[in-house]
Amino acid sequence: MINIRLIKLVKHAKKWIFLTVLMNWIGLLLNVMGMLCIAHYIQFTYDYGVSFKKSCITLVIFIGVISVRIVCKYMATKFSSKCSQDARLFLRNTIYKKLLDLGIHYQKMASTSEIVQVAIDGVERLEIYFGRYLPQFFYSLLAPFTLFIIFSFINLKVALVLFICVPLIPLSIIAIMKIANNLLSDYWSIYVNLGDAFLENLRGLTTLKIYDQDEERNEKMNIEAERFRKITMKVLAMQLNSINIMDLIAYGGSAIGIIMILKELKAGGIHMAGAFCIILLASEFFIPLRVLGSCFHVAMDGIAASEKIFKIIDTPVIKEETKEMKDFHNIHIAFEDISFSYEKNRKTLEHINLNIENGKITALAGVSGCGKSTIANMLMGFYKNYEGKILLNHKELRSVDPFQLRKKIHVVTNNSYIFTGTFEDNLKIGKATATEKEMHEALKKVNLYDFVMSLDKGLKSEIKEEGANLSGGQCQRLAFARALLYDSEIYIFDEATSNIDVESEEAIMKVIYELGKIKTVILISHRLYNVRGADRIYVLSKGKLKEMGNHEKLMDQKGVYFELVSEQNELEQSGVENYA
Repeated sequence: MINIRLIKLVKHAKKWIFLTVLMNWIGLLLNVMGMLCIAHYIQFTYDYGVSFKKSCITLVIFIGVISVRIVCKYMATKFSSKCSQDARLFLRNTIYKKLLDLGIHYQKMASTSEIVQVAIDGVERLEIYFGRYLPQFFYSLLAPFTLFIIFSFINLKVALVLFICVPLIPLSIIAIMKIANNLLSDYWSIYVNLGDAFLENLRGLTTLKIYDQDEERNEKMNIEAERFRKITMKVLAMQLNSINIMDLIAYGGSAIGIIMILKELKAGGIHMAGAFCIILLASEFFIPLRVLGSCFHVAMDGIAASEKIFKIIDTPVIKEETKEMKDFHNIHIAFEDISFSYEKNRKTLEHINLNIENGKITALAGVSGCGKSTIANMLMGFYKNYEGKILLNHKELRSVDPFQLRKKIHVVTNNSYIFTGTFEDNLKIGKATATEKEMHEALKKVNLYDFVMSLDKGLKSEIKEEGANLSGGQCQRLAFARALLYDSEIYIFDEATSNIDVESEEAIMKVIYELGKIKTVILISHRLYNVRGADRIYVLSKGKLKEMGNHEKLMDQKGVYFELVSEQNELEQSGVENYA
């Protein structure tokens, strides 16, 4: 069971596989040498009696052989471990790089749970495949040939019988493999489905509790868990039965060889030393293949996992020729007749023309679903299958190096991720070299300094997973402070002040407008009060650009923007009156 593509993919592992096989083969030759030494000692003692000198020589040789074998075994284990390590790191790096290339589109190819399971459990199975199975596979081919050549000088008939029995083990493995293929494929499918269901239920636990659906989901999870238990037991039963079959062949073959050698000894066809040597080494014909069989099932599991890895790796990525952009300061952005669709028959954006200048605040306004966030994602380089041109300082966005683009554009959303760690850890994601003073200044600008400093450990205070011990507003303000430290050329604020108290919102908006004087800033906010100070406001409706201008000009036109502002003012006024 050799997957050529997998071996070619992890090409650095070949060296370690070769060295592992070499160490095992040298160990085999030393073992043969040791057994020959013992066999000749027994022959000598039988013929001439006990000799102190012969005993000492034999003991020294035997100890020397054992010592070198220990070294070979240690080196084989070390090379095997290195092979596993390289395979593990390479495969996970390959998956990670592919996910970076796919960007936010990776979920179209596979669920998050499936990717996590493949990258962890699947790669661990393949780690054993490279570290144990492949070296053992090649050694299992080499060892019987080596022993056959040596035994043929002692007794050709016995050597042939033992050699003929050896292929029975790989034949049994091939037969088992046909059964195992489908079984392990089903095992991985059920395993992934169970992981998907568990992760989704865990993420939506609060919602399930609110709608009183947690019990129903629990029952479904129990059904999936039972399916997984049953197929796991089938896999274990298959492994146990196959091990029994291989043991029967291995021990049966050794027994046949021993019986034949005793008959030959009785008939005078072989001397005592040769007989003892073959008896002591007969099992070595079968042990390598027996060991191969023991790690065969894990290797099969790894091969099944590799299919899912190849599914990820083979996902096509639309790549265009890119190059580093030299003039990437004071960036001017132009959308020229841009149209874009998520689905073929439904236009998300139609013939959009925007002019976003450095040193000015550009705002995008419109009802939910009008295409504001889509424009932001296109600027981030997430969607490149658009019609028209997006120019950054007269350079087409699709031709700009994606790594450079990510360095120069930063987006702050209402759900920016907060990492487990400390406030300092999260802030230093924005700037690894940030000083304590710089972090304090950033926190002051977003109205979070007093809260952080009130904690026992200040910047060293712990943050739980996804900011579970912070309010939604505190998470957003921390994300905003991190963005300020990042010091990007282009900032996109996509609903960055939602769920923030009024006082903090005013402080953050002040920072945004100050930032807009020196950076290229795009502001998206559901609260139109926040965009009224923008230098230019683009009003979108159903994917089309309806109006553009500053707040006063748009209000005078009494068009779409005027209606949106009026509706929002009425709602806010109504809310105040109801509260009063």
